[in-house]
Amino acid sequence: MSRPQRILVTGAAGFIGSTLTDHLLAQGREVVGLDSFDEFYAEDAKLRNLESALASPAFRLVRADIRDAGAVGKLFAETRFDAVVHLAGLAGVRPSLERPAVYADVNVNGTAVMLEQAVRGGAGRMVFASSSSVYGEREDGPFRETDPVERPISPYAATKRAGELIAHTFHHAHGIGVTCARIFTAYGPRQRPDLAIRKFADRMLRGEPIPVFGDGSAVRDFTFVGDLVCGLVAALDTDLGFSILNFGGGRTVSVLEVIRMLERELGVEARIDWLPRQTGDVSRTWADVSAANAAIAYAPATPFEEGIARFVAWLRVAR
Repeated sequence: MSRPQRILVTGAAGFIGSTLTDHLLAQGREVVGLDSFDEFYAEDAKLRNLESALASPAFRLVRADIRDAGAVGKLFAETRFDAVVHLAGLAGVRPSLERPAVYADVNVNGTAVMLEQAVRGGAGRMVFASSSSVYGEREDGPFRETDPVERPISPYAATKRAGELIAHTFHHAHGIGVTCARIFTAYGPRQRPDLAIRKFADRMLRGEPIPVFGDGSAVRDFTFVGDLVCGLVAALDTDLGFSILNFGGGRTVSVLEVIRMLERELGVEARIDWLPRQTGDVSRTWADVSAANAAIAYAPATPFEEGIARFVAWLRVAR
């Protein structure tokens, strides 16, 4: 299979999806974006994400739910796609604790629908957005794709692991190539308003206290969205059969370090509202990206300090 030229991106109006869409269009590819415009955050923010794409004749937006087999099947019947990047789904560890059945329906059933219709429609390859949350609570690191992942601690994490397993069955039964991208805490321009860096920055600029769960020592491996998108495209363009790859930044940063960096970039002192640690939150994430580097030359190039500066520059204009 040559480099895919006509690509379906699910969740195209979101933070990662719109950034990926712009990247693919800049490469001269044709993109159809599928998005349900779920109420998780404002539709006008998602439409702003797509302003550039909507101006391109090589882009088409389709409003549909990934669980709607009829709508998804119709799309594949009308348009033959070379590949699919499946980013759509319900996100967030804490909200999944409140709506576990809905998360399972969207993230598991929706992924099965996408795989089934992709096979029927003749798409040869899919990149599926999994999550670092599948690794569960760990005291060691870095996390490797060969590590056991049988004990997720949130419904969200469980749905992402289920998606990986379903993807493997479709690869085994039908031969579709699937790369499961275990994404580690993406951040950068267009970041969702519910994610920590964006939430902290918005509240700090409004003079409001920021919520910190636990003592602030939890660490995350933050992945700049530009680096992530380059990795997703490399996975899309490489025949890996079935594979699972980590996409992280390769460095851990604590919650308190994030706050201090935001204070420097924003010129605002944070007021912290200390809260109990939340069920479902892990104390650390840390990616070993050596397998992704070997498979697709993935090499995150954006230092966290630079990524925060670029995020803040975007935020000042976006607000």
